[in-house]
Amino acid sequence: MRTVKVPLGDRSYPIYIGAGALSRLPMECARRQLAARCAVISDRNVAPLYGDRVLRSLREAGFDPILIAVPAGEKAKSLRFVQQCYEQLAVHRLERGSFIVALGGGVVGDLAGFVAATYLRGIALVQAPTTLLAQVDSSVGGKVGVNLPAGKNLVGAFYQPRFVLCDLDTLNSLPRREFRAGLAEVIKYGIIYDAALFRLLERDLAGILGRERGVLAAVVARCCAIKADVVRQDETESGLRAILNFGHTIGHAIEAVSGYGKFLHGEAISIGQTAAARISSRILRLRPSDVERITNLFKRADLPTSIQLRGAQRAKLIETMRLDKKVRGGEIKFVLAKRIGHVVWGEKVPTALIEETLDAAGPALNPQPSILNPSRVRC
Repeated sequence: MRTVKVPLGDRSYPIYIGAGALSRLPMECARRQLAARCAVISDRNVAPLYGDRVLRSLREAGFDPILIAVPAGEKAKSLRFVQQCYEQLAVHRLERGSFIVALGGGVVGDLAGFVAATYLRGIALVQAPTTLLAQVDSSVGGKVGVNLPAGKNLVGAFYQPRFVLCDLDTLNSLPRREFRAGLAEVIKYGIIYDAALFRLLERDLAGILGRERGVLAAVVARCCAIKADVVRQDETESGLRAILNFGHTIGHAIEAVSGYGKFLHGEAISIGQTAAARISSRILRLRPSDVERITNLFKRADLPTSIQLRGAQRAKLIETMRLDKKVRGGEIKFVLAKRIGHVVWGEKVPTALIEETLDAAGPALNPQPSILNPSRVRC
């Protein structure tokens, strides 16, 4: 079992990474003297796989859990389902010392985290991510929230978990599309922070796609360590933490404009990161060879790297980007790469260049066969 520490003073917490990590849940909750009444929030895909096991282990340790299962997918990340969770927590009479376990992917983690942050003005949260994307990214760092029709993650909070359990065994049940979508966040860490990780991904992608446990453990641990270091330096995204949003400004807008659920988050930010690389080549002189390496790695992971938009759709996409949390004074700010392993944030990008990049048919945004469509993705 690997352990990564997120160092935040008296709110520091460990991330446990390894096969069978879920079995630690009752012991870790008992060590923190959490109250007996608790809730496991999951979705209707994950709950049938792991819900009974988690509830049984908690009961055997003397806890009194309930299971709350929301619909699977991004549409569950809404204030409607937040209220439904509140009502079930009230019926079960959770107390200030109680806790919530987020058992699922990024949507569940964000939703359950927001519920924990706001119910009774905050109760303990445990993250138990079951997808690759959630294990390497969304379960770590304390950003929780839900979507509005106008945009993604517009309602939220910073709320750290007590601990995180990354059980590598749960990745075996992931559908192929979900697993590959998670690789978009893994690749991001190489681009923004660690050129050696990027080279490892280029070299060992076959083993990762084959879900080889040893390779996965190392990659998940490295991604968690990178995020922990960034969060340590900038917990509330006043500066450095913004680098974690590489590709997300465009990616989040794609998710909103296409209707939450058409694209998985990883698919949308794969397109966004490829576009950001091309923009970086124009503004920061990112080398063409680096743009090509970035694009090729996403293609090898069978992730989309381009999107075809009609005029009205493109205008709506740009307008949605103006609602992004990183907009300042009405200006869209981007994270851009100077080279693989090093990025800067807060870069102004002219709207005309964004549109040109999205329309580009050059090498970095070539159509390619993908899990979504044999040609370029269309909205």
